[in-house]
Amino acid sequence: QVQLAESGGGSVQAGGSLRLSCAASGSIFSIDTMDWSRQVPGKERELVASITAGGMPNYANSVKGRFTISRDSAKNTVYLQMNNLKPEDTAVYYCHVLSRSHLLGRWDDSWGQGTEVTVSS
Repeated sequence: QVQLAESGGGSVQAGGSLRLSCAASGSIFSIDTMDWSRQVPGKERELVASITAGGMPNYANSVKGRFTISRDSAKNTVYLQMNNLKPEDTAVYYCHVLSRSHLLGRWDDSWGQGTEVTVSS
């Protein structure tokens, strides 16, 4: 079983910055993709950014040029640096990892509890 501990959410004014962190712990042999998604009440969850095991990032068009995803594989941690935040970035942000507990194990999805980000105009 894998536990994800998210931190870094909060309230900022438009134009401000926040850095989200998500540390994975538990039965981990290796982690493949790590990503952040967000959800606003009443709307579908949106994938914001992802990063492969090799460090290749991918971003939603809505955050390109403003958000940066990175990972520290030694710490099983993924980060999301959010700059030039806009009110439309307000959401609950969720961390997700794809991991396995041993070499020949299946790949499992794990989700964090979510951290709130509020951007005021």
